[in-house]
Amino acid sequence: MRYDVLIIGGGPAGNYLANLLAGEMRVGVIERKGSFGGKACTGVIGAKNYKRLALPEEAVLNELRGAVFYSRIQSFEISRSSAQAYVIDRKGLERGLAERAIEKGADYYLGATFQGFKNGRAVVQHVGERLEIEAGYYVGADGVNSTVAKAIEARTEAEFLSGYELEVMGEFRPDFAEVWVNKDINDVFFSWVVPLNERVARVGTLGSLRSFRKFLRVRMLKPTSALEFKTGSVGLGWRKPWVRGNVALLGDAALQIKPTTAGGIVFGAFCANALAEAILNGRLGDYEKLCKVIKKQISFGLKFRRAFLGMNQEDIERVFEVLGSREAIEVIESQAEFDDHLKTAKAILKRPKLLARLIKISPSIVRYLV
Repeated sequence: MRYDVLIIGGGPAGNYLANLLAGEMRVGVIERKGSFGGKACTGVIGAKNYKRLALPEEAVLNELRGAVFYSRIQSFEISRSSAQAYVIDRKGLERGLAERAIEKGADYYLGATFQGFKNGRAVVQHVGERLEIEAGYYVGADGVNSTVAKAIEARTEAEFLSGYELEVMGEFRPDFAEVWVNKDINDVFFSWVVPLNERVARVGTLGSLRSFRKFLRVRMLKPTSALEFKTGSVGLGWRKPWVRGNVALLGDAALQIKPTTAGGIVFGAFCANALAEAILNGRLGDYEKLCKVIKKQISFGLKFRRAFLGMNQEDIERVFEVLGSREAIEVIESQAEFDDHLKTAKAILKRPKLLARLIKISPSIVRYLV
């Protein structure tokens, strides 16, 4: 059994890559689960990039046109007249991409476990049968705890966080997300409320289950009104290299994850485009270079995270005063892009008054971000 490309992992990044390559090359996809979806994922993707990447429209559950940001004692609102982000059904997204790939000729092996490489072949356990599958290229798109990454002895320098999320009933503004930054509740990450409609929202955080429970109490949401509870983990940092020999890492397996929000679907899809180009050109070594924009975003996000971890709640309150000012809101609403936090930071720091106020709070914050 031989493929031009064998993709190990049928999540968003792996399925997106399969869709790009199927029809051009013989593609196989190995997926450990017996069905798509199932992972904890809030699923908020910028509307501009969702369309640019041509992701399945049927996976969109809700449209967001703004967000309200809460600290311990303050709040401010960012809004636009049109949808800025989509809330998606993770299972629908994965399945929609898989359907496209299969229609183009890709082979899918569900309920199949990658066990390692032997003599240049992938060893796979599938429906009680041991398979050895040969391919010209192998792609590890098998998540944060990537078995492929371990097989190629990739080095990991990252912070790993547990994530908790409920779909819970309550009363919500259907087109506005909520972002809560309060270190008295959670000192390692923010908490969020992302509505699916006016009655149901996805509510979550990263860190400890205790912090999550505390946030639910502060937000006055009842765990007994939950429709679904999911857990997961993310890795914020670097995994190197992304290529070794004829094996490449993609998506969460390569830690192509935003350190600012822990989202990975958009970064994974953009890197899938770069990987497809490298494979089709027979120049796998170009892959990381073609992902330089994403690497720059990750680098910025890690600096932003270091700045956040170094602040106390009093610092955060003072930053909220700056970001909640009329000038800052005007900059954010006119220039910010949902998936490009580096662009947003640069736009704010180009305003002398805003820059001066941030430096006064903490010179290290600005030093991290520039």
